[in-house]
Amino acid sequence: MAYSINDDCIMCGACVPECPVDAISEGSSKYVIDQDLCIDCGACAEVCPTDAPQPA
Repeated sequence: MAYSINDDCIMCGACVPECPVDAISEGSSKYVIDQDLCIDCGACAEVCPTDAPQPA
């Protein structure tokens, strides 16, 4: 199951360098995770200060 980023995202960017498959990109109001690339490792969730990345 891939992760997705909820509306709690503050666009701090902490998650981006943690993704081993570069599935995270900047959206208009929050970062977004490409569901086709996400490998469900949870690295993004471990560093997020607002717990925005959640299993989809």
